[in-house]
Amino acid sequence: MRKFDTRTQYFRYEVLREVARMAWDGTLLEGILDIPMKIIPGKKPTMRCCVFKERAIVSEQVKMAMGGNPDNDNVIEVMEIACDECPVGGYEVGQHCRGCLAHRCADACKFGAITIDEHQKAHIDKSKCKECGACAKACPYSAISDFKRPCQQACKIGAITMNEDQEAKIDNDKCIACGACVYQCPFGAINEKSYILQVINMIKDSDHGKNYKVYAAVAPAIAGQFIYAKRGQVISGIKALGFDEVVEVALGADMTTWHESQELREKGMLTSSCCPAFVSYVEKNFPDMLPYVSSTLSPMAMIGKHIKEQDPTAKVVFIGPCTAKKMEIRKETVAPYIDSALTFEELQAVLDSREIDITTLEEESLENASYFGRIFAHTGGLSSAVKQGMKEQGAEDFELKPVVCDGIEECKIALLKLRRNMLDGNFMEGMACQGGCVNGNGNLTHMAKSRMDVEKYGKEAADKTIEGAISEFHLQ
Repeated sequence: MRKFDTRTQYFRYEVLREVARMAWDGTLLEGILDIPMKIIPGKKPTMRCCVFKERAIVSEQVKMAMGGNPDNDNVIEVMEIACDECPVGGYEVGQHCRGCLAHRCADACKFGAITIDEHQKAHIDKSKCKECGACAKACPYSAISDFKRPCQQACKIGAITMNEDQEAKIDNDKCIACGACVYQCPFGAINEKSYILQVINMIKDSDHGKNYKVYAAVAPAIAGQFIYAKRGQVISGIKALGFDEVVEVALGADMTTWHESQELREKGMLTSSCCPAFVSYVEKNFPDMLPYVSSTLSPMAMIGKHIKEQDPTAKVVFIGPCTAKKMEIRKETVAPYIDSALTFEELQAVLDSREIDITTLEEESLENASYFGRIFAHTGGLSSAVKQGMKEQGAEDFELKPVVCDGIEECKIALLKLRRNMLDGNFMEGMACQGGCVNGNGNLTHMAKSRMDVEKYGKEAADKTIEGAISEFHLQ
């Protein structure tokens, strides 16, 4: 069964798998130059102009799999050699222009960017065009279209521009590491740094738990992933890699809910803190709104803190759908609790590097979290959890008025309203990815049924309260 949405994902997976395989075997240094030939064998190109360019791109992918450019603080990078196929884009007049006499497009343009030739056809002067879109709206034939590059279209915060060679360029001062550009780039030219080597070395150095234990903290979005196997088999596969224990990040979500419910009652107005891309967006674009951001740790950091309080020598690895978590683990408030992070894409590569066929494994269950902690993975779940948290804390007299923001564009609108005291609500749930973590850009697949899978996963813990889940958990 197909494991990935796109060929670019699979191409990245192939590189990650080979790097991981050599890392396990201890042959990476001597075998690293063989990876491009292994992935691109023969003399005939399959994707680009020639096998030499294809292998050069693989070499860049290998660098990203090994941690990327150490001089670039961002976890998202552009591989310039792979970024050369997309048109520059912008508003263009297409073949459907009928050369009409009304010339509404020219009248709508306030910048004089549209001229009409002798055949009454419209033309756009790129040097004058401000890309406002007024001409496209005015054209009765829809003959004017906005041809943005996929990466620019995916980036809703304007962090991607073009350099002098017309290659994509990321403004790190704007980027929130959500990974939308990585997923949407059809040539795989934008990639994320991987920490698979760090994780593999961590497992190997633990010496089967003799030196320290390595814990996998798995995000609840796993319920909609690895669709070719059962969830319990994935848990068994993670343990087969050498992780000593697997713990639900959803339990951390229960803990976050408990604290945020209290904080909201104290402050009267609050935004969530669980999505690192959303928090980064506030820090970079709405710093005056930071006092409203919850001071509570994210579910990932919360479960890591809980583990290390019980086992100070433990190493904790987050496994989930989120590329922005790789930035979050660097924060001073989070770094003491989380040692590394992998996406579900990377987990698949690491499993296959050890030739672990999870479909043959017995199932192991996870019974840490409540229903409300698990549904954090989809939009609206966090708000439902806070409502339940207040109910369990006996604060039902507090009127919760949630504002659920589905995607960074809705977050922007809500933050602008909050700045002007026009937000109709007292709890803002900010999610950078539309649909929530179930659509995180580090996922294997992005399907409509992922939300239903998470909801089903949550209902398996329907008999647990938030407080009960928190009080029951103890490390083995």
